Amino acid sequence: MMALFAALFLLSSSTAAQDSGKAASPDQAGQDSAQKADSNKAASPDADAQESSSRDTRIDTTPPKDDAKNHPNSAGAVSDLAPPPSDGSDVQEFHPWNPYRANKDIQVGDFYFKRRNYKGALERYKDALEYKPNDAVATFRVGECQKKLGNKEEARKYFEMYLKILPEGPLAKDAQAQLAKLGKGE
Repeated sequence: MMALFAALFLLSSSTAAQDSGKAASPDQAGQDSAQKADSNKAASPDADAQESSSRDTRIDTTPPKDDAKNHPNSAGAVSDLAPPPSDGSDVQEFHPWNPYRANKDIQVGDFYFKRRNYKGALERYKDALEYKPNDAVATFRVGECQKKLGNKEEARKYFEMYLKILPEGPLAKDAQAQLAKLGKGE
């Protein structure tokens, strides 16, 4: 048993001596880690994908030369895009599609409408349409607010839009009735 402990002690002390002999100066350690990083980078095919993006590494997203010929009706899909900002940057801001935010705007608009604050309600319903375009309820309610505020042409436009969105919807009869009243010149 003693012999086993002695052999174990000699083995561990020789390993410790070898490790202490390998200890290098901080400069050599830095060079070793730099060499390891370079070898890892060369070994990794995704090394470029891990680098941060900058103006020098932008991807060209311009359409091909024959894109208009190959896709003649594609301009309609991007017609609502705003022109690039005049400050030279290529950032365009859009409101994200957010049905939860739109629903909350409709609820607040309903609160204002019940309190007869039609201007406040109108703004909240329009905000709802920014976050969820073609929302039938918000469209109908914008028409109601416009009518209450005396903007008959705008009211007519929004009631017609509602009927285009949901011709058989739950408020379709009300929209048709409002259009009939607006047509009579009420």
